[in-house]
Amino acid sequence: MSTYPLLVIVLVCLCHMSVAMEEKKTYIIHMAKSQIPDTFDDHTHWYDASLKSVSESAEMIYVYKNVVHGFAARLTAQEVESLQTQPGILSVLPELIYQLHTTRTPLFLGLDKSVNIFPESDAMSDVIVGVLDTGVWPERKSFDDTGFRPVPDSWKGQCESGTNFSSAMCNRKLVGARYFSRGYETTLGPIDESKESKSPRDDDGHGTHTASTAAGSLVQGASLFGYASGTARGMAYRARVAVYKVCWLGGCFNSDILAGMDKAIDDKVDVLSLSLGGSTPDYYKDSIAIGAFAAMEKGILVSCSAGNAGPNQFSLSNQAPWITTVGAGTIDRDFPAYVSLGNGKNFSGVSLYAGDSLLNKMLPLVYAGNASNVTSGNLCMMGTLIPEKVKGKVVLCDRGISARVQKGFVVKAAGGAGMVLANTAANGEELVADAHLLPAAAVGLIAGDAVKKYLFSDPNPTAKILFGGTKVEIQPSPVVAAFSSRGPNSITPEILKPDIIAPGVNILAGWTGAVGPTGMAEDDRRVEFNIISGTSMSCPHVSGLAALVKGVHPEWSPAAIRSALMTTAYTVYKNGGALLDVSTGKSSTPFDHGAGHVDPVSAVNPGLVYDINADDYLNFMCALKYTPSQINSLARRNFTCDSSKKYSVTDLNYPSFAVSFPADTGSAGSNTIKYSRTLTNVGPAGTYKVTVSSPNSSVKIIVEPETVSFTQINEKKSYTVSFTAPSKSSSTDVFGRIEWSDGKHVVSSPVAISWS
Repeated sequence: MSTYPLLVIVLVCLCHMSVAMEEKKTYIIHMAKSQIPDTFDDHTHWYDASLKSVSESAEMIYVYKNVVHGFAARLTAQEVESLQTQPGILSVLPELIYQLHTTRTPLFLGLDKSVNIFPESDAMSDVIVGVLDTGVWPERKSFDDTGFRPVPDSWKGQCESGTNFSSAMCNRKLVGARYFSRGYETTLGPIDESKESKSPRDDDGHGTHTASTAAGSLVQGASLFGYASGTARGMAYRARVAVYKVCWLGGCFNSDILAGMDKAIDDKVDVLSLSLGGSTPDYYKDSIAIGAFAAMEKGILVSCSAGNAGPNQFSLSNQAPWITTVGAGTIDRDFPAYVSLGNGKNFSGVSLYAGDSLLNKMLPLVYAGNASNVTSGNLCMMGTLIPEKVKGKVVLCDRGISARVQKGFVVKAAGGAGMVLANTAANGEELVADAHLLPAAAVGLIAGDAVKKYLFSDPNPTAKILFGGTKVEIQPSPVVAAFSSRGPNSITPEILKPDIIAPGVNILAGWTGAVGPTGMAEDDRRVEFNIISGTSMSCPHVSGLAALVKGVHPEWSPAAIRSALMTTAYTVYKNGGALLDVSTGKSSTPFDHGAGHVDPVSAVNPGLVYDINADDYLNFMCALKYTPSQINSLARRNFTCDSSKKYSVTDLNYPSFAVSFPADTGSAGSNTIKYSRTLTNVGPAGTYKVTVSSPNSSVKIIVEPETVSFTQINEKKSYTVSFTAPSKSSSTDVFGRIEWSDGKHVVSSPVAISWS
């Protein structure tokens, strides 16, 4: 909506004088209804008085009773500033003029400005992303093939029929759909087809979400109950999708996973995306690592989720160096909700609740632990609440053990009217939004403790919950998600993992038609799109971005593509501050974010890459002292390490440096560990100079040579890095960076130094 300055024309002594009033815009004012002064008997009068206190001329456009507790009005910036200081004001949010734009992550990643970098070429539509997950809901608009040319002749995949799924459901966008259930059925018996489809159909939602995140088509008007509205698109929206259903109600069996990866290689996918993981055995025992090695040899990049076991150290899944391991960060969008207490205090949280809200009056507030006869009653698990103690009340539940949305269902089933979900120390200030089944807001540890303090000290505690819709341009962003699994690498400490982080918190993407947004049987709502969180969401972001890079550089190896994504990742905000970790509120480290947050626009033109081939990985296995049989089980070949050759894990040409010094040996002097690396030129001729940054002077980092020059494409130059540290172990890890630059490109590698 446009506005024009109001011209006040005054005629004085035949002179005309124009006064342009300050421009006004429309704002939504959220009020804490419980704070209405005693002098008002009607909230509308209070709203109007608050507005008139900052602007005599302003009029309320709307007075909200259900969707928002407050009103809309047109105000100047100065009036907004004044209004925000008034009692009872929760927030003053500008009205948004909706246009056709992404549902947020492509915009956040800069893909809206990259038409010339990622052209809508035939090469891009020839790239096929394979997704191993829970299947696909093919009717979703994310898999619409309008505008796609015929499927490439190189594609060998199929669309398999089965329960509720026919081969006709594939198209030029969704080019393949298979399912693998034999391992599952062998262990648990035949699939109950009344509960899940023995076919590629997704009855869970996870697979549809990951597939559409990686390469979903453009869908206008996407949202979840009006939240995050915009135009949804996958990262590589011109690429094709092939799905391989390997996960069922009973889990994802590794025999089925291997079968799916095996068929995907036959089918000629270009990228494989696996948002799943488990225990961390040695690489030769890890089915995903084994399948990924075979895929790598065929030129297929394999992207896997790092896991959701953070913020604990050594909590990673999928740590093999030929896998791209992806952690999770936030984006600059939030879904605010507000908890207003009877003592006048208000606390911010998040929610995706979209039903009738608690706007009419304050309700009694009760702590779940005081409304239960079990010691874990505070966790609101099934059957633990006493209905007589929660009926008609807002119930405060502690996060942990059971699913967040299930806690809300438990409260609702017991007769509760709303829920405040409070983080404990394990989750700190990390907030994850959910489409709750009743009015509910999740709050951080600090707010949760404050609400409890009020609840325990007031004889008649009351509360209400307000919902703030969608808010964008949240800063700082990204921050590392608390749930994102962390390093160091528990198998090979010299290989830094995770490799990179990408958006993984509150991500909107396609959803199944079989279950509601919570995935619970009791949820009868059905949605086209859902908002969920996890490294399961960040993984397909990188899978899709790898497909974009592959489309621009089809000749690049999986290692070269990963190198480009890693060496161009960023670790500082635009204001120069270091990326933060939401679990600590402090700067994150390479053990949290790997090389940093992905920056796809820069990744297309990295200047130099660290390339790795199968032989390099075989030498790496020799350095791990794998036996010929162990190597064979992983690499599918007879290979015997050369006993006359000295192998070292520090020689693997990885784009990052994880240095593990031995713990205190008790001897004087120092220890030195040497790493060797080789750079491949993928840009113009030039001379690169190295810069080493390390905040800890006790560790010396020496790079030789300090300058490398390239005259042609694909030319290779090697260098060494010597890390020297005192023999006695440090009490803390040391982090730094090694960067090569020709003045245009910056090829950056993280350094993580620890003692073990």
